[in-house]
Amino acid sequence: MTGADQVDVVVVGAGVVGCSVAATLARRGHEVLVLEREAREGAGVSSRNSGVIHSGLYYPPASLKAETCLRGQELLYSWCAAHGVSHARLGKLVIARTADEEVALQALATHAEAAGARGCVLVGAAAVRAREPELPEVRAALWCPNTGIVDVHGLCGSLRADAEAHGAVFGVRTRVEAAEVAGGAVTLQTTRGPVTAARVVNAAGLHADEVAALLGAASPRIYPCRGDYFRLRTRARYRHLIYPVRARGAAGLGVHLTLDLAGAYRLGPDVTYVEARDDFGPAAHKLAAFHRAACALLGPIGEDQLAYEGCGIRPKLRAPDEPAERDFAVFTSPGCVHLVGIESPGLTAALALAERVAALL
Repeated sequence: MTGADQVDVVVVGAGVVGCSVAATLARRGHEVLVLEREAREGAGVSSRNSGVIHSGLYYPPASLKAETCLRGQELLYSWCAAHGVSHARLGKLVIARTADEEVALQALATHAEAAGARGCVLVGAAAVRAREPELPEVRAALWCPNTGIVDVHGLCGSLRADAEAHGAVFGVRTRVEAAEVAGGAVTLQTTRGPVTAARVVNAAGLHADEVAALLGAASPRIYPCRGDYFRLRTRARYRHLIYPVRARGAAGLGVHLTLDLAGAYRLGPDVTYVEARDDFGPAAHKLAAFHRAACALLGPIGEDQLAYEGCGIRPKLRAPDEPAERDFAVFTSPGCVHLVGIESPGLTAALALAERVAALL
């Protein structure tokens, strides 16, 4: 497939994590082949999220999510600046409107400090009004100045271009169907023929547990978790990302307001566990629920101001009946490194995860 008997490293998956791994390894002199089942890089999980550069508020201190989010944020902003990737450091407000929410917000601020989130401070109603004058009155908010947004397609494209400039090869529309680990090498049977590598990095997103099984590794199970989005049409002008206080035990952060780089507003995602990993069909029937969430967050809004946009599916390791989130699973098996359950903050953490993969090879 590459014209060589054996390559040094095959990366399975060309999402933002796989492309980050490819660029990092190629820059360090590895011969890299990337296999991607879709027609282009970043067409899976990476292209169906909010595009947020996170600050690391919610993750347990010293967890892999916390450490790679903090390091990844730093690396990501530097990468975008160096490679001309469109992004904006807009800042985020996590708002509290009730006394109970204010108590939860104070706990979140304490947790964020312990986790190492940089620059996050509690602010009062007047400070929120100064930042977002069209937002209805709140009691308090957690201001996170380093949260931002990024052009995910542009980011993936820049990572691929950099990897290719350092010798990496990308094979798209290529699925891994079987694998054999023997004699110090890994042979992958793909839809475009066999490939043999000294080492394999499994960054297959929603299918990472399945690829791990093909490679003979014991992997935690991925539970597909759908999140839908609605566009918000409004004359109001919001300048920052606006989030509610996360409900205790919730599997998501709650429907929140994000902006894209064109200034358009988006609400979501919600949380729905599903069976299929590839069911991206419309869910306009969620309009009423999103309308209620939008009004709770932003004040009175007409249903006609919301329009269904699309959805993403998260590769969660947390089962539907589990009470707490699970950390990223980064582990090795003979000849392989696996990245499983790379949901949020995977976009932010991608370059930091790539550093860890490089250290494991």
